[in-house]
Amino acid sequence: MAATTDDLLRLEMPGDETRIIAEYIWVGGSGLDLRSKPRTLPGPVKSVSELPKWNYDGSSTGQAPGEDSEVILYPQAIFRDPFRGGDNILVMCDCYTPQGEPIPTNTRCAANKLFQQAPETEPWFGLEQEYTLLDKEHKWPLGWPVNGYPAPQGPYYCGVGADKAWGRRIVDAHYKACIYAGITISGTNGEVMPGQWEFQVGPSIGIAAGDHLWVARYLLERITEMEGVILSLHPKPVRGDWNGAGCHCNFSTKAMREDGGWEVIMQAVKNLELRHKEHILAYGKHNEERLTGRHETASMDKFTWAVASRGTSVRIGRDTEAKKKGYMEDRRPASNIDPYVVTSLVFQTTTLWKPS
Repeated sequence: MAATTDDLLRLEMPGDETRIIAEYIWVGGSGLDLRSKPRTLPGPVKSVSELPKWNYDGSSTGQAPGEDSEVILYPQAIFRDPFRGGDNILVMCDCYTPQGEPIPTNTRCAANKLFQQAPETEPWFGLEQEYTLLDKEHKWPLGWPVNGYPAPQGPYYCGVGADKAWGRRIVDAHYKACIYAGITISGTNGEVMPGQWEFQVGPSIGIAAGDHLWVARYLLERITEMEGVILSLHPKPVRGDWNGAGCHCNFSTKAMREDGGWEVIMQAVKNLELRHKEHILAYGKHNEERLTGRHETASMDKFTWAVASRGTSVRIGRDTEAKKKGYMEDRRPASNIDPYVVTSLVFQTTTLWKPS
């Protein structure tokens, strides 16, 4: 019987084959689109330092002019490849000119420099990535009536059943793929709006939070591609009385997690209030459609914080209040954020910046 495409995709490499496939991944010109291409390398690869730089045509991704289009990929983090298995790997890269300068869309480089200023503070991040699954033909949330609406919100958050949860096959496949890859995924759940889901990455330290979220997004893009479903990171995919999609940023430093941490957290909250406008500008496009003061958000026009409230800019958990140490949650970031920008800005404002 002739081999099928599925048979070839499942092929195990011969026992004496030492070459591997390394999928190089990078962020494209929009700042949100992911690009990737594979190459064959001698294996196994145990460290990112073993990987060569590579290049691509930046004029085709909106990152370089046609007359000088070569952009150089610098490998920064490696993950196991859940699609190919074996010793094959995924490689998260950032992008540079041939002269070694970060290109304008390389936000990782600047973020890493900020984290390197105070590694002893041990900044931990937990990122809650919300997303919406759309029907490919109609570009309408999965499970919704065509050109219509389901029953009002209420039964869908963490819901179970064919009339409450659409897309669980994708969600579960993504969860397992993340664990296999080595991503610090800590959980997942159905969200308030039907067809919307969330996964959480963290705790991750410093620049690793951005690396892990980008690769988790890549895996989700690949899995939805396989299932013929569109992944949307728009912060308000459906107008009206429906929750939007965010990427809440949970954050703490070593000082916040130790005795006396409450005072450190309160100072961090004050710093965030002072730079509220700057943060809003960096917290995702179309976020004004989401941050209205309704649907578990605070208005983007005013900074607020409270214990346990999901209608504020920053939430402090009950456990943190009781123990007087722990972490804080910035609820303002949209689902389409650049995690390198957001994590480094939160770190800079709360930890490095000293108000005059």
